[in-house]
Amino acid sequence: MQQRHKDRQQYFNELANTAREFYIDYLRQFRTLDAKTRVLEIGCGEGGNLLPFAEMGCQVKGLDIAANRVEQAKEFFRKAGQEGTFVCANFIEADKPATEEERFDIVLIHDVIEHIEPPYKPDFFVHIKPFLKSDGIVFFGFPAWQNPFGGHQQISKGAASKMPFVHLLPNPLYRGLLRASGSQQPVIDELMSIKRSRMPVEKFEKLARESGYDIVDRTLWFINPHYKQKFNLTPRLEWKFFAGIPYVRNFYTTSAFYLLRAKGK
Repeated sequence: MQQRHKDRQQYFNELANTAREFYIDYLRQFRTLDAKTRVLEIGCGEGGNLLPFAEMGCQVKGLDIAANRVEQAKEFFRKAGQEGTFVCANFIEADKPATEEERFDIVLIHDVIEHIEPPYKPDFFVHIKPFLKSDGIVFFGFPAWQNPFGGHQQISKGAASKMPFVHLLPNPLYRGLLRASGSQQPVIDELMSIKRSRMPVEKFEKLARESGYDIVDRTLWFINPHYKQKFNLTPRLEWKFFAGIPYVRNFYTTSAFYLLRAKGK
């Protein structure tokens, strides 16, 4: 496990830096970001992605199922001198906004969809719609499943945490390697859940359309923008030709950005 996964303040700062440098400019192409903009993040963790939006004066709210992460988000925002609302909740069970004013211009869902087990994904997509304003948009970011570390194996221990493509092994071999490398059962269970919940580009687009969304934009990255913080690598977009090769592109798409709009909104 990398140090950033242990030091949550560092993790928060790194997420904030990536959002400040890449998410803001990306979303500005499609939305005005100012004091009237309401931003919701689902699966906000410690809230790092939301900090740059708060710094710009946006009204930000984060939901997360982990109570300790929500408390950390409140503390980190307090230290940063920024306002934000953070709630511990299972999003699928969260109350829907009652009025247009309570809905959101932007919903952020970053590195979350690949953690949601397959039976719950359609309900998750549908449940987003009532949270969107009439012209609201949803920003998804996720690693394509087949990319070298698409299984999030970096959160494990030992050799397995540094082995690219190891998550593509058959289940018994993968589970055995994780155990032999020193991972505890809760981490193994999480990684096996991610393996079940895998999210290739094609699967995401199919699910989005079946759930009643238009794809406003798709941007595929060969070098994930967050790798600048993690590994000091320069982010690189995929060349248009390679981004257009179905299925094969999943092996070199380290991050996929999508903007969706609900049909009829």
